[in-house]
Amino acid sequence: MKITAADALELSIPERIQLVEDIRDSISVQADSIKLTDDEKRLIDERLEIYHKNPEAGSLWEDVYQRITDKK
Repeated sequence: MKITAADALELSIPERIQLVEDIRDSISVQADSIKLTDDEKRLIDERLEIYHKNPEAGSLWEDVYQRITDKK
């Protein structure tokens, strides 16, 4: 059964939450089929190495979100 975004908006909030969870679960099951390029792998490795050297250097998600929303 196919549903459109408009169909999804007709669902109750609990039904929409369940739909999102179902979609997320279906993606995670297939995550192994997503292939990264060598450049993407290298970039991830570089960023992980930087993080491991200084895990306190980054920003909390809440702070990043606040900076993004303050710019609007």
